[in-house]
Amino acid sequence: MRMRQLGRTGIEVSAYCLGTMMFGKLGNPGHDDCARMVHRALDSGINFVDTADVYGYSETEEIVGKALEGRRDDIVLATKFNGPMGEGPNRRGSSRRWIVTAVEDSLRRLRTDYIDLYQIHHPDPHTDIEETLSALTDLVRAGKVRAIGSSNLPAPEIVEAQWVSQRRALHRLRTEQPTYSILNRAIEREVLPTCRRYGMGVLVWSPLSMGLLTGRYRKGAPRKDNARMHWVPQHLTDERKLDAVEQLLLVAEQAGMSLTHLAVAFATAHPDVTSAIVGPRTMDQLEDLLAGATTTLDDDVLDRIDAIVAPGTDISPLDVSYTPPSLALTALRRRPVDERAAA
Repeated sequence: MRMRQLGRTGIEVSAYCLGTMMFGKLGNPGHDDCARMVHRALDSGINFVDTADVYGYSETEEIVGKALEGRRDDIVLATKFNGPMGEGPNRRGSSRRWIVTAVEDSLRRLRTDYIDLYQIHHPDPHTDIEETLSALTDLVRAGKVRAIGSSNLPAPEIVEAQWVSQRRALHRLRTEQPTYSILNRAIEREVLPTCRRYGMGVLVWSPLSMGLLTGRYRKGAPRKDNARMHWVPQHLTDERKLDAVEQLLLVAEQAGMSLTHLAVAFATAHPDVTSAIVGPRTMDQLEDLLAGATTTLDDDVLDRIDAIVAPGTDISPLDVSYTPPSLALTALRRRPVDERAAA
C-alpha cells in the first residue's frame, strides 16, 4: 500500500482510507463481518480509517472502536461531528457547546483516549468559525485530538478559517474532505489549489460516485430496487452521467482494468489528493478494491478521461453534496417584493 504525507502534519497515511459509512444498519448490519473487513484492510497495509458520529447514529463508531482494539496505536483514526445526533436543537452543529459533548461521545464509542483527525462534517452557517476553531484548539491542547480538519467546505470558507486561525493564534484546519470522482471534478477548480496553498491534506469521499463508477448502473438497464437507489435517485438515473459511464467503461476495457479500479486510480492520481476513501459494504467489495491498490493510469488514459469529463467540472452535483445557503435559500437570491417594485 502506497503511503503519503497528510498535508504538513507529519503523519503518514495510506493512499486508500477505509471509509465506514456502510458499517451498521445503513449497509452491513453484521458487526462481526464489519470487524473482519477492518482487519483485512489493516492487514493489507491500510493504516487510515474514517468514520463519523452520525453514521448509523453512533452504531458505526461502536463497530470501529471494537474492531480496532489491540491495534489502535498503529492506526490513524479520523471521525467527524456536526450532524444531528438527537431530537434536541443543540445536539448538532459546530458550537463549542456541542463539540465538547460530541468528542467525549465519540471517544467513548471508539474506545480510545484520542482522535488523530477530528473533522467538521459540514459547514455550519449559523456558527462563527472562530467559535468552532477555539473549541477544537482546546481539544488539541488537552490531548484529546491530534489534528483538526473540515469536510465539504467551499474554498472561500477554507481561506476564512485559515485567516481566523492565524489572527487568533488558533490551531489550523490541516485537512479537507471533499467529494471527488471522474464524474464530479469541481474541486479541481478552487478547493484543491486552496488546499495546496495552505499545505492541507485532502481525503476525498465517493471516488466511485456513489456506486455509478462500478458499472452496476447502466444506461437502459432495469433499475435496481435497493437502498442506494432510494437514497440518491437523481444521481443514479442522471442520463448525462450514465452516458459518461458507458464511455468510461470502454476506456477501462481498453486499458485492461475494471471501471472500479480506473475510478479509484483516477482519484489518487491527482497530486493534491492524499487518500481516497473507499467504503465497502461487503468483503467481496473490499477485496476488489484492494486488488486495484497498485493500479496507475498513464497520460493517455487520463487524457481520454479528460475528454469525457472536462477538468474542474461536475456533470451534475451529487444528490448528497453540500449546497450553500446562498443557493439553497431563495430568500438570499431575491430582493423583497417591495424593493423590486421601488427599483
